[in-house]
Amino acid sequence: MDALLGWLPWAFVAAMGFFALGWLGARFDVKRLISESRELPLSYFRGLNFLLREQPDKAIEALIEASKQHPEAVELQFALGSLFRRRGEIDRALRVHKDLSERSGLSVEQRADALYETALDYHKSGLLDHAEKILLGVLDDSAANDNQRRTILELLLNLYQQECNWRRAIDVARTLDADLPIEKRRYSSAIANFHCELATELRVAEGVAAARRYIDRALAGYPQCVRANLLCGEWLAGEGEYAEAITVWCGIEQQDPAYLGLAAEQLLAAFEALGKMPEGVVLLTRLQRQYPSLDLLNALFKATLKSAGPLAASALVRSDLYVNPTLVGLDRLLEAQVLAATDETRADLEMQRALVHSHASRLAVYLCKKCGFKAKQFYWHCPACAGWDTFPPRRTAEYDTAERHLAKLQAEHIENKQVHA
Repeated sequence: MDALLGWLPWAFVAAMGFFALGWLGARFDVKRLISESRELPLSYFRGLNFLLREQPDKAIEALIEASKQHPEAVELQFALGSLFRRRGEIDRALRVHKDLSERSGLSVEQRADALYETALDYHKSGLLDHAEKILLGVLDDSAANDNQRRTILELLLNLYQQECNWRRAIDVARTLDADLPIEKRRYSSAIANFHCELATELRVAEGVAAARRYIDRALAGYPQCVRANLLCGEWLAGEGEYAEAITVWCGIEQQDPAYLGLAAEQLLAAFEALGKMPEGVVLLTRLQRQYPSLDLLNALFKATLKSAGPLAASALVRSDLYVNPTLVGLDRLLEAQVLAATDETRADLEMQRALVHSHASRLAVYLCKKCGFKAKQFYWHCPACAGWDTFPPRRTAEYDTAERHLAKLQAEHIENKQVHA
């Protein structure tokens, strides 16, 4: 105990010493910060102020003045070049970034950044070959750290997609995913779509057999690639192999049944070509009951209208509406009722259908989940944000219905488990 009490004064002195060192260090850092701030020209702070106020024109003028006073300020030059590019002044941005990349005294990382910005300028101006040459040069020289290499590869991937150079896009995407575990890989879906793009090109140039090789590669790398099965079934049906096409399209149920609606009309056409239209209607009726979809309903409606007439089509849609109420479904019901109506009631029904149709058509669109782009047709590659597989296969009008159906299935599953337990 006496020994412990003897150490206490020394422990107190040591703590006070550490506190004093920290206080002196903090004062030194503050003085250094103030000194460095005084060295910066006033125009630099004016430029920052204009940026914060979202006044880029005045910010550029102030930063140009600051860069003249301090041409050695590398980060200031980067900021100035980025502002020029955002304003669409690509020539001025290029001049700034090229001068930076050729400046002596830059670190390896700074030079890699300057070259990347130069390539980005060329990319924005549409000179893709110039951008590619610079980016490949940086990668070959190993003049970039891991984060910079990934940024460069992502720009290269974007560039190759713009050029529709799918083989190089596949190589770059695989490189980006190479060091990641399977569950964290971001580009498996995109690579499968690149294979589908190649397959589509080869089908025109060399025929179905050559195209099927790339379809197989798409499915091998990404078994959930619904697009591959849709294309394969379409080509088989085009060759008259309707039974094989039906088998391929039915395989979509195991991948993602929400996409079955995209193959609905082709499925029925294949059954009709085989003289088995009733079997096709039975199949689609089951699918619509299990996985309700406006595309499936539309295909069933058209088939029933053609084979059994407007009364049967009306009964079909009416029964579906009780389970899956949508405005688009009501539009189909009114269409069938107009066709079956007498002269006395047709005018009123046509007026009702016109009103419903105008609202339903606004809801019968596909919505990109990444950027919100709306389209009346389905896209695998969003025209707005260039994302792959960003369009859910359901139209906006059926989102609530789909969620209710999913909740119902989950409730039934839980109830069955409780019963068996």
